Amino acid sequence: MEVVVVTGASAGVGRAAARAFAARGARVALLARGRAGLESVARELDGQGLPIEVDVADPRQVAEAAHTVEKELGPIDVWVNCAFTSVFAPFTEISPEEYKRVTEVTYLGFVHGTRAALDVMRPRERGVIVLVGSALAHRGIPLQSAYCGAKHAIQGMYESLRCELLHERSGVGITMVHLPAVNTPQFDWVLSRLPRKPQPVPPIYQPEVAAEAIVFAAGHPRRREYWVGASTVLTLLADRIAPGLLDRYLARTGFDSQQTSERAGPPHGNLWEPRDQAEDEGAHGRFDTDSHPSSPQVWISQHRAAVTGAFAAGTLLAYGAARRVAASRNSA
Repeated sequence: MEVVVVTGASAGVGRAAARAFAARGARVALLARGRAGLESVARELDGQGLPIEVDVADPRQVAEAAHTVEKELGPIDVWVNCAFTSVFAPFTEISPEEYKRVTEVTYLGFVHGTRAALDVMRPRERGVIVLVGSALAHRGIPLQSAYCGAKHAIQGMYESLRCELLHERSGVGITMVHLPAVNTPQFDWVLSRLPRKPQPVPPIYQPEVAAEAIVFAAGHPRRREYWVGASTVLTLLADRIAPGLLDRYLARTGFDSQQTSERAGPPHGNLWEPRDQAEDEGAHGRFDTDSHPSSPQVWISQHRAAVTGAFAAGTLLAYGAARRVAASRNSA
């Protein structure tokens, strides 16, 4: 039976991914800080989940968690790095201590998780590491400089490590899944200094869409990256083609698009302490009515070879038909 570790498993994308892996028969180690969320998702997995309270910013805790998983569940086959925290605020309103904490959790948490996974996978020459990224790993947006910086750092670390694993012809696979805006509790959990309540930049997708892509990536780690959602594809392509124009567009639209019309309450968040320590808030956020339950782009990504073949075949047929029409006109 496959053994999977998911960090950030108490809510959001991590929780949806844990459910998806368990649904296909895996035993899942659930790593997070929030006790209530961990206990709740463990009950949902009906005996297939092992909850472990961990602050991923602490490398010792992460290494000990990996040891516990191997002892309790068996050799780790898949490690999914998904845990994060952040601050919604302009750059100048985020303190150095807050930047440090976001970096320690969101970036170094991935570093510690990846190292713990490699420590047990490399001697066996097998295993897969999935890094859950974001369109914001390639394209920064206003009001999220701490998060964007951490995600960019993960991208750089991943590219270096992937090259090293390819160089040594390692049997350990690694891949990265870049997500769009997702309906998770983070928009009520993350520390915010915005005048209005934060929201994902539409279009918004349900966490199950992300989970489906993560599970698929774990089974197909040869592909370098997975882009989830048409908005991710369009954002990354636009950034490659006209980054300066995108800067100006986001300067004009990026503030309002990340806030609802509701006034925000006093600043609070899960930066230093988990929000779900006493009460579980589930996998979804408060945007269910505005969120897409599926993404055609994800299906296309999963069936890229077949889609490419069909497109090529269609192109050849169209070309052949055009040639025949041209030939008949010339003969006439």
